[in-house]
Amino acid sequence: MEHWSSSIKETDGYGLIRPRQVLNREGALYSSISATNFSTGRFLFTLKADGDLVLTIQSYPLDLNGNTYWSSNTIETGFRLIFNDSGSIDLIRPNRTLLRPLFDSGPLAGKFYQRLVLEHDGVLRHYEYLKSSNSSWSIRDFKPSNICRAVLEKHTGGGACGFNSYCSIKADGRPSCGCPTGYKPRSGLTGCAPDFAQHRCDDDVRDAQSFIFDEMYNIDWPVVDYVNLRNIDEASCRQSCLSDCFCAAAIVYNGNCFKKSLPFTNGRLDPGFDGKALIKVRINNTFTSNPNITATGRESSKSSSTALTVTLSALLGCSVLLFLLSSFFIVFYLRRTKSIMEQRSHVQPAGVSTISSFSFKEIEEATNGFSEELGRGACSIVYRGTLKNDGKVVAVKKLHKIFEQADDEFKAEVSSISRTNHKNLVQLLGYCDEGQNRILVYEFMTNGSLATFLFQKSPRPNWYTRVQIAFAIARGICYLHEDCSVPIIHCDIKPQNVLLDKSFAPKIADFGLAKLLKADQTRTMTGIRGTKGYVAPEWFRNMPITVKVDVYSFGIMLLELMCCRRSYEADVEDEGEAVLADWAYDCYHQGALDLLVAGDEEAKSDMKTLEIYVKTAIWCIQEDPTLRPHMNIVMHMLQGSMQVPTAPDPAAFVH
Repeated sequence: MEHWSSSIKETDGYGLIRPRQVLNREGALYSSISATNFSTGRFLFTLKADGDLVLTIQSYPLDLNGNTYWSSNTIETGFRLIFNDSGSIDLIRPNRTLLRPLFDSGPLAGKFYQRLVLEHDGVLRHYEYLKSSNSSWSIRDFKPSNICRAVLEKHTGGGACGFNSYCSIKADGRPSCGCPTGYKPRSGLTGCAPDFAQHRCDDDVRDAQSFIFDEMYNIDWPVVDYVNLRNIDEASCRQSCLSDCFCAAAIVYNGNCFKKSLPFTNGRLDPGFDGKALIKVRINNTFTSNPNITATGRESSKSSSTALTVTLSALLGCSVLLFLLSSFFIVFYLRRTKSIMEQRSHVQPAGVSTISSFSFKEIEEATNGFSEELGRGACSIVYRGTLKNDGKVVAVKKLHKIFEQADDEFKAEVSSISRTNHKNLVQLLGYCDEGQNRILVYEFMTNGSLATFLFQKSPRPNWYTRVQIAFAIARGICYLHEDCSVPIIHCDIKPQNVLLDKSFAPKIADFGLAKLLKADQTRTMTGIRGTKGYVAPEWFRNMPITVKVDVYSFGIMLLELMCCRRSYEADVEDEGEAVLADWAYDCYHQGALDLLVAGDEEAKSDMKTLEIYVKTAIWCIQEDPTLRPHMNIVMHMLQGSMQVPTAPDPAAFVH
C-alpha cells in the first residue's frame, strides 16, 4: 500500500518536490522568475491528462499554450510521478507498476538527501546531499541536457532566454543569457532590446551609411528568416543586409545568407555550429544618431529649416569649411571603424569560441618556466600552473613531439573538448597555438588520476567511493556518445585518463585520440588507437569502429575498479589470475565472486552490487561488439533499474 505525505498540484512559484511527494495527472510545478524572485516564472513541469510528463515554456506574459521542450513520451501510460524515500524518482503506470525512472538515481540513493527542483532557467535538476558528510548540495542529474538546444519555439516565442538574446552553456552546466552588441538586457529572462535607432526605411539608402556589422561566431537565431539568399558569398550578404532597412542581422552559413528582422528568436551559442552572425549596429552606437529626429523618426520642421539655411550658407560662401568638415568626418569614420574592429578581434574562430587563447609567454609565466611536472605521456608532459589574471590553478599539457600526428592530436583535442559540457568531463579552459608550441590548459584536478588512486599500495580505496566513481564515469561516456551535438568516441578510456576532483568525483580527460562522428554516422574507419589492455578486439580485425570500443574499455576499467587491481598482473601466484577479464569471468561462472575482492570486507558486505557490476562488465567486454550494450543501458544495469541477464563467455566470438 502506498503512503505519501502530499500530492503536488502546483507550487507557489518555487518548483520543488521532496521525497514522499507525488505528482498526479494534471499536477504542475512552475519555475520561479529568477534565483531571488520566487513569483511564477516562464517554465512548467507537468504530468498532462494524457499521461505525458513534459517541460514547457510559456509565452511572456504567461500563456497556457506553451511549447514543449522535453517529454517522457509516455502518452496513455504515465499515471503518477513518485519521489520515493530511497531517492528514486519513478513514473508509474495506471496499474501502479514501474514505467521508468525519471533520473538514474544510482546504486547508493539511500545514502543521500534528495530534492527535485524546476529552476528559473527551465532546467529540472535532481540534487543530492551526502548524509554522512558536511558537503554542500550537488547536482546529480538534470533535464534537458542542453536547454539552449532543447527550447526551439515557433515564430511566436523567444527561446530559452527571450527575444533578441542568445543562450549558452557555462562550464558548470548552467545556461547563460547574452545580448548581441548594441543590445541591452531586459528584466528577467525576457530578452534584449536594441540600444540604438533602427535603420530608417523612409531614407534607407542614406541611413545605411551609419551602420556597421559586428561579427559573432557560433551564434544562430534559427527558425525564422524573412529571406534566405542561396549560393552567395559573405561580401554580397553584407551588402544585401546593409542596404535593406528590414535587415537587423544576417547569418552566413554554408553558402547561404539568412536575413533576420526584429525580433530575433531562439538564439543560442553552439560550438557545433560553424556559421557567422553579422549584427547590424549603428557606428556611434547611440539610440538616436540625429538629435533632431523625433519619436516618429522624422526631423521637425524647425530643425529642417535651420539645417537647410546652414547648408545653403556653406555652399555659397564656405566651400573650404565644408571640405574640412567632410575630411574630418571621413577620418573620424575610418578611425571609429578601425577601433570597433580591433575591439572585436578577440573573437575566436569557429569551434573554439567558448575557450581562451593564451600566448606562449602567458603559459610560460603561469608555469614558472614549466618547472613543476605533474605527469607525462607518449607525446606530452603535464605541468602545474597558476593563471596570472585570476590566480586559478591549472594543469598545462604541452605536446613535446612536434610532428604531424601530434599536431593532429592537438587539433582533435581542442575540437572535441570545446564541443562538450558535462560534470564528468574535464573542462578545457584554453589553449596555445603559437609557432611550434601546442599547449592545452585544463582545470586542475586535486586528487590526480584514477590510476594513482586505484592502484596505490595502501590503503585500499573505499568500496562505496569506487562504486560511485564507476557510475559517474559511465554517465560521462554516455554523454559523449548520445548527448553531444557531435557524438564523440573517446578511443582511449582507461584509469590514467580519468581525473578526480577534490571530492573524488571523476572527470574523463585526454581527448587526443577522440573520433568525432557526423550526425548520420554511427561507424568510422581509422587506424589503431588506444592503450594495450583496454583496446577492443575490432581494432585488430579491420572492422568499422563504433561507440562500442569505449564500452569495451569501460568494461575492463569497471573490473579494475571492483577488484582494485590492474587488468594484467604478471607477478600473481596463480597464473590463471594474471588476466583480470578471464579471471573475473571464471569466478562469475563458478559462483565465486568473493575471490575477486579477497580482503575487501566492505565489498564482501555488498555482494549484490558486486554481482551486478561484474555481470555488467562482462557484457561490456564481449568480443562481438554487437553484444555489448550501449552506455545508456549500462547505466540502467549499474543502478539496478534493469535486470542484468546471464552474461556469456566474452571470448565466444564467431569470426
